[in-house]
Amino acid sequence: MSYYDEYPEPAPKRRWLVLVKWLVVIGLVVGSLVLGVLGMKVLAGYVGDLIGTEETTVVAGVAVEIEVLPGASARQIGDLLVEAGVIGSAGEFDRYVRDAGVSNRLQAGSYELTTGMSVAEVAAVLTEGPDSGDVYRITVIEGLTVQQTLQSIARQTDFTVMHLEAVLLGDDVDSELLQGPVTVLADWEGLLFPDTYEFAADATAEELLGTLAATTETRVGSIDWSALEERGLTPYDGLIIASLIEREALLDEERPIIASVIVNRLDTGMLLQIDATVLYAIGGGTEVTLEDLEVDSPYNTYKNPGLPPTPIAGVRLASLVAASAPSETDYIFYVLTGEDGSHSFTDDFDEFLRMQEQARLDGVIP
Repeated sequence: MSYYDEYPEPAPKRRWLVLVKWLVVIGLVVGSLVLGVLGMKVLAGYVGDLIGTEETTVVAGVAVEIEVLPGASARQIGDLLVEAGVIGSAGEFDRYVRDAGVSNRLQAGSYELTTGMSVAEVAAVLTEGPDSGDVYRITVIEGLTVQQTLQSIARQTDFTVMHLEAVLLGDDVDSELLQGPVTVLADWEGLLFPDTYEFAADATAEELLGTLAATTETRVGSIDWSALEERGLTPYDGLIIASLIEREALLDEERPIIASVIVNRLDTGMLLQIDATVLYAIGGGTEVTLEDLEVDSPYNTYKNPGLPPTPIAGVRLASLVAASAPSETDYIFYVLTGEDGSHSFTDDFDEFLRMQEQARLDGVIP
């Protein structure tokens, strides 16, 4: 017997089987890792869809042009920026401008931006506004009557108040929110949306006012009014309520609560008794006297039931949202009690009188 017969070499097949087993084990481990990563990506994408992060990867440094339309919300602008590749998340942009308190200062116009910018950089550019060139900008603030709005526009342009009034009383500007033929300027009350706008240098008064009117249509049309419609109210009624909130509320967190007081009074048939409507009826001012409460006007909610016939001011989006979704409360009274413009609320008349007296003692109200 030879040496090789007594001590045979390990069979090649056995070594091959061992190698295959190890390759299978390694393949399973790698496959599990790959599937795990892919699963996490799928899960992240699913969660992103749920919370609205919609993050995308962009190539930085590419020049792009975007056009921010008048009246566009921060979220709509964010979507536009994501689509252009300027930022990666509309949700992040929306949260940033809200937290920074600049969501209502984003200006319409044409911008030259680059892809891959940070949300802070973009927000700074959009609040500063576009390069003027052959355009000009106007800003209409909230809480103005239509007459005050036209006066503000006249101060910022070459148009006279008389010319602007003639345009609104003519046939060249229209709005689907008008409640009938225009006979007086008050028919346009609340229908010219307060915002910052950009116009070409040769824009006509008709184009300017038409843009403000169209912006109001867009903003009102973007709101879910089903909660008010269940009460038998219309979106135009919602705009009226929003104007009352605009004139009565200073703090955003109180707007839905004041809205609840208004709808609670309407539901129970109580007079609204809102001072801002009386001030509108008498042509302005800051304080209401007992004599003012007797003014003969359909806007005097101390004498006339229901809502006034038109809005009493231009409104911000926060007031529209509050009017569409009042807080669920039993409150039917409120009184100014804080130096910061805050109110106290109650459903008890005696408590209301006590809060009113304390506010007088504190010098908050006359």
